[in-house]
Amino acid sequence: MDFLKKYNYSPDQESMGRALELIAANLENAASAQVYKDCFSMMDLTTLKTDDTPASVEKLVEKVNSFSGMYPDWPLPASVCVYPNFAATVKNARKCDFNITVVSACFPSSQSFLEVKLKECEMAVEQGADEVDIVLALNAFLAGDYEAAFEEIRQVRSCIDKVAARQGRAVHLKVILETGLLRTSEAIANASFLAMEAGADFIKTSTGKVDVNATPSAAYVMCECIAKYYNATGKKVGFKPAGGISSAADAVCYYSIVSSLLGKEWLDKKLFRFGVSRVANSILSAVEQKTVAFF
Repeated sequence: MDFLKKYNYSPDQESMGRALELIAANLENAASAQVYKDCFSMMDLTTLKTDDTPASVEKLVEKVNSFSGMYPDWPLPASVCVYPNFAATVKNARKCDFNITVVSACFPSSQSFLEVKLKECEMAVEQGADEVDIVLALNAFLAGDYEAAFEEIRQVRSCIDKVAARQGRAVHLKVILETGLLRTSEAIANASFLAMEAGADFIKTSTGKVDVNATPSAAYVMCECIAKYYNATGKKVGFKPAGGISSAADAVCYYSIVSSLLGKEWLDKKLFRFGVSRVANSILSAVEQKTVAFF
């Protein structure tokens, strides 16, 4: 599978470097109350701790439930993201309009039997997950077995679609590339095209569980690939940076990358998400002009 040749794509490091320098220099001008609120509305508010419990997850959901009462001029986060065993916990506690996102298929390593990964995804959707985030099978991809990595995503896509159809709804699939382990822009591009062709609704940078997570350069390559894929197929695939995004300025940086490469159509929670556990308070503080520790 020569995806770079198929989509006539070659990462241009010099051009990318210049573009990212301009974005970094313009962050202050790009930031506004509306941009911050837009970023907030595209958050997958995440808790993925080893010591998560039903009570701690319920506490997070209750904060989202009460958020509009405290901040009526703000949008809600797009979703709450949890481990798959907490899908029902979020569903039962949810009292307002946000999605339930789960990390699944043996997150974060994706190191297990495919049958186990599929069963976990199936159970998560059965218990209420609206969105399923899985990790690209790096055990196959890094070994050069693109067909096996492709087939795994395809089977997860088929699995969650079947379960969702029985419930009369649709479920979104996000594929995490774990870009910090892919090393080169070419590898990130190949993984991006592979995931999109296999059925991903979104491609996502990182798990947040490795040394190098989301970076502007990885985001830039992924967004260029999304644009190439859209031009070739007419299908809009979403983008989700995640891992290491901790400040309002970080959010504006990724917002600016998406805006410059994909345009206003992508600046919506249907096509753009942030995976965050810390940035929500930073964005609130930036707009409210005081330290906010709501989440």
